[in-house]
Amino acid sequence: MAAAAGAGILPPMDAIDPPGRPTLDPTALDPTALEPGALDPTALEPGALEPGALEPGALEPGALDRLFREARTAYAWKPDAVPDDTLRALHGLLKMGPTSANCSPARFVFVRSDEGKAKLKQALSPGNVEKTMSAPVIAIVAHDPKFYDELPRLFPHADARSWFAGNWSLADTTAFRNGTLQGAYLILAARALGLDCGPMSGFDNARLDELFFAGSGWKSNFLVNLGFGVWGPEYTRAPRLSFDEACRLA
Repeated sequence: MAAAAGAGILPPMDAIDPPGRPTLDPTALDPTALEPGALDPTALEPGALEPGALEPGALEPGALDRLFREARTAYAWKPDAVPDDTLRALHGLLKMGPTSANCSPARFVFVRSDEGKAKLKQALSPGNVEKTMSAPVIAIVAHDPKFYDELPRLFPHADARSWFAGNWSLADTTAFRNGTLQGAYLILAARALGLDCGPMSGFDNARLDELFFAGSGWKSNFLVNLGFGVWGPEYTRAPRLSFDEACRLA
């Protein structure tokens, strides 16, 4: 993500199915919601899997490139609008990612109007204004601290609401952790649908909450600029930790 307020700007971040495993129904996504460059839910080239590296059912290498290896954080944007159907398809994908007890605490505001952007601008740190105001859509990733009120519907298998109601510490930790997780699903879903992303912090959370969430109790976490990136001279991709540096086998 981009740097927090007062800090410098960081460099960019960057179907073969086993028996019994359900496959993606190509009709589940509205073709009009898929942008140029989106992953084709019906496409898997025979022999495209890298022997020894990908298990049966893995995505083809080109899809992994789109989601991870070649994806970059966008800082400049084409003026093309992002259709409402694409935003609905985006949420339709991200909401399917797992959360603890299906708690689904994330809440999203897709800022795209001039009025909404003018309001958001008041909370941005100066270094983030230009790239954010030029994005077709800015997703505010937030969470509802009282997510547990929806658990009787979302997790009817047990009295899950009682686990969190009256236990502020557990509810707060759960909302923040799982809301952040759903924000990550948003980034991957957006890339899968052909959008570029610019996730960032670098804003006044309290001011943003006052402007957008007064009376709701929702709390902002981070922002994701969405649209179609303009790629000029880029930073060299920053190094990543190796498996041996970041991982242990136990």
